Amino acid sequence: MKFIKIIFLLGFINIFGQNNPENQLASYNFPKVKSSITMPVAIPLSEISNMINASVKELIYQDDSYTDNNNDQFKVKVWKTNPIRLIGGTNHNILIEVPLKIWAEKGIGTLGLYTYQNTTFETVMSFSTSLNFKNNWTIDTYTKPNGFTWVKKPVLDYGRIQIPITSLVEKSLIEQQEKFCKTIDQQLATQLNFQQYAVMAWNVFANPFNISEEYNTWLKVSPISVNITPLKFYANQINTDIGIDVYSETFTGTKPTSSPAVKNASDFTPISVLPDKFSLQTTANIPFSEATNIARNMFLNKDYDVRGSKVKITDIKVYGVDDRVMIEAQTEGYVNGKAFISGIPVYDETKKKIVLSNTKFNLKTANFLQKTATLLFKGKIIKMIEDEYGIPTQDLENTSKKSIEEAFNKEYYKGLKMSGRVFNLKPSKILLNPSGITAVIDTNATLRLMLNGI
Repeated sequence: MKFIKIIFLLGFINIFGQNNPENQLASYNFPKVKSSITMPVAIPLSEISNMINASVKELIYQDDSYTDNNNDQFKVKVWKTNPIRLIGGTNHNILIEVPLKIWAEKGIGTLGLYTYQNTTFETVMSFSTSLNFKNNWTIDTYTKPNGFTWVKKPVLDYGRIQIPITSLVEKSLIEQQEKFCKTIDQQLATQLNFQQYAVMAWNVFANPFNISEEYNTWLKVSPISVNITPLKFYANQINTDIGIDVYSETFTGTKPTSSPAVKNASDFTPISVLPDKFSLQTTANIPFSEATNIARNMFLNKDYDVRGSKVKITDIKVYGVDDRVMIEAQTEGYVNGKAFISGIPVYDETKKKIVLSNTKFNLKTANFLQKTATLLFKGKIIKMIEDEYGIPTQDLENTSKKSIEEAFNKEYYKGLKMSGRVFNLKPSKILLNPSGITAVIDTNATLRLMLNGI
């Protein structure tokens, strides 16, 4: 448990690994890995409907004159009876329905003598709006009339005479429908503001945020460019994914300088599918004291056979010399002295261990005759070290994965939650520092920004 606890604490300090004097990795330059953050955006059509409804008065049209329009002896009033409704079409368009109540009055007669009769009826006015999303974030909308659906065609009842006035009513409605198209286009262009979401995502990372108060660790994400997928229309909403290409950097100690906030997003790049991958490097330290404990548990006070004679390891310790791990073993029995076995630490993916490669051996003994046994003992102990000794990394990988996912699944800013999952994590490089072994871990994850309430 002690080993796991130390790895967890040290691994958490080094999440997103970057050059860091505190972990003594100044000689290793962490690459800036380009990554992507996605932000799914869904705009409910009901919200756009609410905006349009707020801008359209209940009384849409009124004609109070009998004598206009070449003395047509016709009056009409048109009301919106229910909220205007928007529905996602199948051809990247929006279908709009406007339910109307119509009152009409018509005079029948000649030479200034007229008999008037009025009627009230309902219809649904339909529109179709196509959208063109430009990469400078502007949206061109084109709304065209899509006819009427009559609940009951308007007829004036004069007893024995019934006069259909559909053509008169439709003439007025068509005129208003053409004007209404412009209102819809203006409202849609205003309300379909996807740039605000890109600016929000961009500016979220303007200020570095503290991912570990205990270890004073700061994460800074620098956006590079914006990508966006085509708009998708469903029955009740418009969907798209905004992708932010970024570089991430981690610092310990002093808070890094904030980046200036932006008011407008740069032109985006249309892309059919966003890369849903966030790549980074993490680090975790294994103190030489823990490496020594592992060696002691494996080899201390155990007898090993060398040509029928016994060799016992009575003491053992592990430390670093330049770029090599040194295992110093005190032996007694057939070989009495100190054996020094050194190797370059590498990660063995099959064993899930940090093992020694390019192993070298040296024996110090006061007994000259024992030196003749060096070759026999060398082969035995090198094989033993290479086959058996290794620092397990499974716990290291698990705790690093847990640390990253804890940092990736928080609401750092009100209304904007970070959501992420690590799906691949593997040590790629093993480094030495004066106090222990540092594993540089390549990590692949997904990272998303989720807008609460959107």
